[in-house]
Amino acid sequence: MPIDLDVIVKVIVSLVAALVMSFAATPAVKRFACRVCAMDVPRDNRRMHDHPIPRQGGLAIFLGFVLSVAFFADVNRQIQGVLLGSVVVVIVGAIDDILDLKPWIKFVAQAAAALIAVAHGIVIDILSNPWVASDIEYLQLGWAAIPITVIWIVAITNAVNWIDGLDGLSVGVSGIASVAMLVIALLVSDGNAAIVMAALAGACIGFMPYNINPAKIFAGDTGALLLGYVLSTMSVIGLFKFYAIVSFAAPFLILALPIFDVVFNTLRRVLHGQKPWKSDRGHVHHRLIDMGLTQKQAVAILYCVSTVLGLAAVVITASGAMKAVIFLLAFAVASVVGVFVFKTARRDPPAHNDPDSGQDAAGKAANEDSGSEENK
Repeated sequence: MPIDLDVIVKVIVSLVAALVMSFAATPAVKRFACRVCAMDVPRDNRRMHDHPIPRQGGLAIFLGFVLSVAFFADVNRQIQGVLLGSVVVVIVGAIDDILDLKPWIKFVAQAAAALIAVAHGIVIDILSNPWVASDIEYLQLGWAAIPITVIWIVAITNAVNWIDGLDGLSVGVSGIASVAMLVIALLVSDGNAAIVMAALAGACIGFMPYNINPAKIFAGDTGALLLGYVLSTMSVIGLFKFYAIVSFAAPFLILALPIFDVVFNTLRRVLHGQKPWKSDRGHVHHRLIDMGLTQKQAVAILYCVSTVLGLAAVVITASGAMKAVIFLLAFAVASVVGVFVFKTARRDPPAHNDPDSGQDAAGKAANEDSGSEENK
């Protein structure tokens, strides 16, 4: 399918503009976070850093994203809903980064932001039938469309928030997901969605130099909730609306890592008689650290997983020679990351648990890697 050259130019400009604004705003946001005491203080073994680090870095991501969208995208009714809902989750996230709000308050705010999106026409009303043997090609959701959309938005928003546990993890995974959704939007000729996703990808990339290990600032709930909300709402606009199997499979593939983490941990906690939102060390990134990997190794592995899943989502929307190119690219990315992990593992041998000291491998990894994101 031919791609409009004007759209490609707008996508590139949107990405670069968001990148520059996010990168330039981060030092000011860091000073602001320190001034309002939005600091992540390591109080338990879930946190990988060993000294207070400012959070609220999501404000820089938000600034780059919103300004880029305002300048280069067609801010129609649905995009207005995305932006208004983003303001709600960013405000709540910024307050939470200072005061540590109760989970139910954040949940109500997320539900309100989801309803704002629904009110602006962002609704999952039709899905392709995932059961290919059925004669029914599409599923009309009818009255269930609104609750299903709200559940999707709130679930993905929290899923991205929950993987915010290592330096650069949530921002990097969200950036990869944004790029995958950007490519799919171009393939299906949805130029406006592509421009919006380029803005989000650029904002993530601009923030990354300050957020990779050792992190100088965290995205915090301000950033994690923003990223989850934009990804969830834009997946409805850019993916679910196409009445083909891609409308069901693509968003789940792109967001498979955070979806798996939130589903696995919710079920595990419920089966153990715990509250689903109770924080612990059971997340995917914690398990990689407990295996003896350093933060950089664990994040590299999860980046690789996200990239391959994103490429798989792109593959199901592509055809012919494009599939071969994408599969080769996926193999190349996996190989590069595998070599990186192997070589760093040789230089940094895994730490072993010491049952007498009470410090596990994750605690020792915290001493090796000086900073990390707040764990959910």
